[in-house]
Amino acid sequence: MRVSGLIWVQGAGELASGVALRLARSGYHLVMAEIANPLAVRRLVSFSEAVYESRSMVEGTLGVLVDGLNESKVDGQVRIVVDPQAELMSSCRVAAVIDARMTKVQPVLLPIDGQMLIGLGPGFVCGRDADVVIETHRGARLGEVLHRGTAFPNTGVPGVVAGQSDRRVVYSPEAGHLVPEVRIGDLVIEGQCLGRVAGLPVVSNLDGMVRGLVHPAAELSAGEKVADVDPRGHLVDPALVTDKALAIAGGVLEALLGAGILPRQEC
Repeated sequence: MRVSGLIWVQGAGELASGVALRLARSGYHLVMAEIANPLAVRRLVSFSEAVYESRSMVEGTLGVLVDGLNESKVDGQVRIVVDPQAELMSSCRVAAVIDARMTKVQPVLLPIDGQMLIGLGPGFVCGRDADVVIETHRGARLGEVLHRGTAFPNTGVPGVVAGQSDRRVVYSPEAGHLVPEVRIGDLVIEGQCLGRVAGLPVVSNLDGMVRGLVHPAAELSAGEKVADVDPRGHLVDPALVTDKALAIAGGVLEALLGAGILPRQEC
């Protein structure tokens, strides 16, 4: 069975964008729905950046912020809408929905109408919240398509990179906006000030490269993630989608093809 229609991706952060990139390259037409205040840190690989800048580019694929879905679609281009409740979904023909909000808890259900729903990571249970779930936990089963049960539970601990986990992630000391003193791609040292929130310093916990930095317009709560410092330093390219995101995208692609939802069809 061949199913036509566009792919709706709820969320446009790092993992959602890795999925969207791979699907766009495969010929699918996509819409990504985001909140009005995205908090993505790895902004060079997140289509959510378009919410602030009108456009975003992830590995050469253009994302464009649109007000509605009446505008003409362009092959290989990703449309982004500010639509946290997926209210616009009913105005277009959607073949499948990918819930990539990565809340890691039981999700607030989206207003789907019989479309296939693919859930990314913990919080989803097959048959309850999603038709299939994609494993997002690093390990031998990363990217696996689950037709029963749920994904590996959230550990609450950042992934290990070059032996570092918690120390590579930097959090906001207070509510407010980040006033950055460095840029994504800069090399920094332990103790260096990356910026300030409400006048308080945001300090790197180790030597490395600034792989991610929240947008200065983002409204932050105290304790919000604001930066990611990669201890591998100059060996890292912060503009490349991670192997994890690509593996998850491969699982999504498998699920779509297995359901007969093929690219390059009229939608």
